[in-house]
Amino acid sequence: MTEPSPAAPTEDRIERTAPPAPDPQGSPSTTEQRLAGPVSRRSVGMLVTLAIGALTALPSLSIDMYLPSLPAVTKALHAPAATVQITLTGCLLGMALGQLVVGPMSDKWGRRRPLLTGMVIYILATAACAFAPDVELLITYRLLQGLAGAAAVVIARAVVRDLYDGEAMARFFSTLMLISGVAPIAAPVIGGQILRFTDWRGVFVVLTVVGTLLTVLVAKVLPETLPVERRHAGGLGETLRTVRALLMDGPFSGYMLAGSFAFAALFAYVSGSAFVVQDIFGASPQTFSLVFMANSIGLVAIGQLNGKVLIGRVSLDRALGIGLSVIFAAATYLLLLTCGVFGRPSLFAVVAGFFVLMSAMGLAMPNTNALALMRTPNAAGSASALLGTSQFLIGAIASPLVGVAGSRTAVPMALVQVCCTGVAAAAFLGLCRPWRSAAGR
Repeated sequence: MTEPSPAAPTEDRIERTAPPAPDPQGSPSTTEQRLAGPVSRRSVGMLVTLAIGALTALPSLSIDMYLPSLPAVTKALHAPAATVQITLTGCLLGMALGQLVVGPMSDKWGRRRPLLTGMVIYILATAACAFAPDVELLITYRLLQGLAGAAAVVIARAVVRDLYDGEAMARFFSTLMLISGVAPIAAPVIGGQILRFTDWRGVFVVLTVVGTLLTVLVAKVLPETLPVERRHAGGLGETLRTVRALLMDGPFSGYMLAGSFAFAALFAYVSGSAFVVQDIFGASPQTFSLVFMANSIGLVAIGQLNGKVLIGRVSLDRALGIGLSVIFAAATYLLLLTCGVFGRPSLFAVVAGFFVLMSAMGLAMPNTNALALMRTPNAAGSASALLGTSQFLIGAIASPLVGVAGSRTAVPMALVQVCCTGVAAAAFLGLCRPWRSAAGR
């Protein structure tokens, strides 16, 4: 595990105040204990975990429930597949840019106020998507939906950093996959079933209801986790200095880029798999939903293996390296398969490649987040914003590249995945230099 010295120059620029001492057993910090009141600490922990998991699931709900509708939107709005895929890009781009604003705001004003404001705007934007008359307005509303929804994902990560440290934080991120992992499993199945009774607009109606219920849950159970004494009073100048210090920290940037390009490979799958399964192989939206569910189960299962078995026995850097290696191998297999190297591919062969690629994300995603956030206890909002913005921005760029050759070939999708995972591995090895931390143990 790569962890900086407290005296490191970069850390001195980032950390203005000493963080609370973490519990050696990795239990929640005194912030959570102080907020528990008459409720038992165990009960508060369970409620907070549920709320954080629901927040981290919001991007999956916003994107994955909509996936089975992509071909239907193409027909209903008389738009080409590449243009309809920009509705996904717009949502991702919004989540990327929104985090840059909300993250520093949460370091200054606390976590709850920016979060609840963002959730209310998210509900309104999602409702507007249901009434979009053309693809251009749908893209605009999806952008606004993403901008507002960014509050959920960036503040959820910051709250985890407020409460946990070290390997306990990595375990918690893996535990969250039990909750947030339900979203990519259930969302496309729900989306496919909605299409049996209504059109694609019904998906956004359901998302509006889900957003409303999530906002009520968060308002009732998620406490403020950033004490006033740890908030940043500075304005834009201090925010920019903090961001610069984070970016100048080589290992932080390495973990950020490794996680972001791995996420881009995942999102290439997300944005392209519906067309591959339905248009190329002729499967129904319901079949695609089941395929997507199986792959998401693999991601959740390996995430739990990471949290329950590997952490404490295998270094976080080594687990991350294994995950990136498997993702790259799966992407290479898919590229060879779709290029016809093994003959005409079958649906089963392609789905098998998807399954391995998605499952290995359970090693990559929680460990990159934990390793990066370990380097900045007191700028968690800004650090979380950089992590999220990088992930969603690179994912947004990768998304339209998947459809450049139309919806009848999967080669661009596989090529994007190979390139992204190659860059992720290079950033991990070149900037994080995991062998140095291994030699120090």
